[in-house]
Amino acid sequence: MSQNSSLAKARGKARRFAMQAIYQWQMTSDDVKGIEQQFLENDESEQVDLEYFKELFYGVEEHIEVIDQTLAQYTGRAIASVDQVERAILRLACYEFMKRPDVPYRVVLNEAVNLTKKFCAVKSHTFVNAVLDKVAREVRATEIAQL
Repeated sequence: MSQNSSLAKARGKARRFAMQAIYQWQMTSDDVKGIEQQFLENDESEQVDLEYFKELFYGVEEHIEVIDQTLAQYTGRAIASVDQVERAILRLACYEFMKRPDVPYRVVLNEAVNLTKKFCAVKSHTFVNAVLDKVAREVRATEIAQL
């Protein structure tokens, strides 16, 4: 397996861990350090880009107000009324759009849709894709214009 391929897999797992940690944080309001520790002790954690997981998890928590303001423009309803798992995925992807310009927007969008297909209701991915496509057009306008 190439280095790029193994990094992509490790980052994909980091996104899954971050989505699950964000979901847990949303549901419980527990301390993020405690939630992080639970994920670091997970048997699968050696296959995860743990630095990326931490950046995503703590980044969403740190920038939650801006993320939610951005998402609220495109969800068509209050962010609090969005399904908890979908909300975690939207927040995660929005953070990546805003703070990780080195990750192509199509990768962020694809990863978010795949997480949605795996963890959410059957048609949820269409909602997540539509919202994130609109967010990307705002946040990544320069990158999209160059395509």
